[in-house]
Amino acid sequence: MRIVKVTKIVSAVCVLVSCLVLGQPATVHAQTPAPQVGVNAEPAKPSLEIYGFAMLDIGHDFKQIHPDWYDTLRLTRLPKFEKEFGEDNNTFMGVRQSRLGVRSYTPTDLGPLKTIFEFELFGTGVDSGQTTFRLRHAWGELGPIGAGQYWSPFTDPDVFPNSLEYWGPTGLPWYRNVQLRYSPIDNGQSTLMLALARPGASGDQGVYSDRIELDGIKARFPLPDFVAAYKRAGNWGHVRTAGILRRINWDDTLDDGLDLSGDATGWGWNVSSAFNATKSSVLRLAFTVGEGVQNEMNDSPIDIGIANNADPLRPVVGEAIPIVAYSVFLDQTWNKKLTSAIGYSFQDNDNTDAQAADAFRVGKYALGNLLYTPAPNVMFGGELQWGRRENFSDGFESDGFKIQFSFKYNFSWKLGG
Repeated sequence: MRIVKVTKIVSAVCVLVSCLVLGQPATVHAQTPAPQVGVNAEPAKPSLEIYGFAMLDIGHDFKQIHPDWYDTLRLTRLPKFEKEFGEDNNTFMGVRQSRLGVRSYTPTDLGPLKTIFEFELFGTGVDSGQTTFRLRHAWGELGPIGAGQYWSPFTDPDVFPNSLEYWGPTGLPWYRNVQLRYSPIDNGQSTLMLALARPGASGDQGVYSDRIELDGIKARFPLPDFVAAYKRAGNWGHVRTAGILRRINWDDTLDDGLDLSGDATGWGWNVSSAFNATKSSVLRLAFTVGEGVQNEMNDSPIDIGIANNADPLRPVVGEAIPIVAYSVFLDQTWNKKLTSAIGYSFQDNDNTDAQAADAFRVGKYALGNLLYTPAPNVMFGGELQWGRRENFSDGFESDGFKIQFSFKYNFSWKLGG
């Protein structure tokens, strides 16, 4: 039976509890999400704002990574065997973090209508490795009802560190999803969100991946994901908790005498906080535990793993993979022009017994930086980044080590309001 190890959960919770002191948020970073729709004071008239930034990343990777992810530190894309991606040492440059967005506000008889439509240039999926437009947000909100693509309620966008590296900590839930959301409470101090979200999961056929009998397995999601989140905020910072529940089915479509169909229930719980430590620093903390929710995480492997079974007519079964993860970062403002971020993030997946020996199991991630803002809307700085991938059972591990310098130029133009 696959269970999340209690000792790992306890140790991660202790890390978070030990960090709960008071603080103040630091300044923005390259991955700072767009302001939450509905949080700021309401303008009196309709308004339209065009915003974004142009950003250059230049750096050196002292190790190796999948070439499509040259300008990130994605731990799942580090080598899973020696020299998988050739030799070490690679210099990179790119503008893929650059962003363009539009926000609007329109008064109506039912209350304010708020929308956000935002793109960046970081290609993923079939566009991995490319500089191409990629949708981040397509969202509308009227009163307590929101619909479209926006941050998953399982994600706390306020705990991402003030970093330069694009992909970010391995132990954070970090996901934008299509959803229908209802917020019965949203008064600035307390926020309650309930959402039905687009379902999704991934599967790993493990050591049996070359068996023809598995070619007929098709995923099916009979229900949307259900996600709920509650946030409490004050001058001290905020604390937030979220939960997710999902149903995952897979159907065997081959008539070969074997029945490999199955189903699983995925679930996850996340608690996160940004605590003011002083007038110039903030602790950003997150802890996550669950099963079959890896696709909600920032950089995790598959949700469903394959496990051996004694029944000859059903020799293998699918199981939701347990995960435990955490992230601890400190953002420090030294003065009006200098800021820093430093921290560590971790995740551990409890692999199923028939997964391949080189399947991803553990990820470790850390960085430190110094950022300089010589004038409003202009930032540049440098950052050291380290990460480690550990395989399931073959004993192999690989490190990523990068230095990155970035130059960021913000812009914003508002009409009306």
